[in-house]
Amino acid sequence: MSSSSRTNQRAQREWRGAGLAGLPWAAIGGLACTATGLTAQDWSTVTASRQLSGEREIHVHVEYGAGVLDLRPGEPGTLYRMELRYDQDLMEPQTDYEDGILEIGMDRVGRGIRMGSRDGSGRLDLELSPEVALLLDLEFGAARADLHLGGLAIRELSVETGASDTRIEVSMPNPVQLELASFEAGAANLVASGLGNLNAEHIRLEAKAGKATLDFDGEWQRDAEVDLALDLGAVELRFPRGLGVQLVVDALLTSVDAQEMFRRGDSYFSADWDSAETRVTMEIDAHIGAIDVVWTP
Repeated sequence: MSSSSRTNQRAQREWRGAGLAGLPWAAIGGLACTATGLTAQDWSTVTASRQLSGEREIHVHVEYGAGVLDLRPGEPGTLYRMELRYDQDLMEPQTDYEDGILEIGMDRVGRGIRMGSRDGSGRLDLELSPEVALLLDLEFGAARADLHLGGLAIRELSVETGASDTRIEVSMPNPVQLELASFEAGAANLVASGLGNLNAEHIRLEAKAGKATLDFDGEWQRDAEVDLALDLGAVELRFPRGLGVQLVVDALLTSVDAQEMFRRGDSYFSADWDSAETRVTMEIDAHIGAIDVVWTP
């Protein structure tokens, strides 16, 4: 791991220990920030943006409780742009950028329990630069999340969801090597496509009491290892034909439908495993669930 990554991780731990309440709300060194009152004085919108100024890598940490989260590539020349709609009676936005670290979160200020809106939900729209390497750390709870990662240069990726409906799309190959992509989903519906475009050495997925559809299509640039932990849930694994796949399964009360694969001991192999140019080895630890394999053209 690079010294930059270790520095960013230390900064992240320090920030978490201090809590969101310690972050400034207003403008910080080139940060443009505005707030506008909305209907019935309950809702406000905050926008923040920053232009590129020589950054080569940034660490992005987002904590978002409830509402809609939309993340996608931004315009050339812009480091990031954020627009956040929130209930000002209950929450206060916290946004900070300093020394290559962008932190976005919400601090509770009210005593109510209303987390979304009466006519929909709060919303966070975040655009990130495709011109710098990104270390992404995303945590969100009872939200609907659409993560459009195609076109971004992602060096590290961690996605942690609660009771959410999450869609991850990697429509273009990642131009930098990704050491670890980690996904953790609670009682959630997770759909991820283009996982082959992540350019990842190692992918780790954990699903609990939910449903996941994982599509490993895309432009594979290297062999990869995948760890899948499944508890009280169902997962559909979609693989493109021509990709060599080995499933090493340790399952308890779990059905496994590994169509078009042959079995050797505790492992299932794709028919072209021995001749495939690129191979994926998946270690599966499943308890009370269902695993279905689907092959795509």
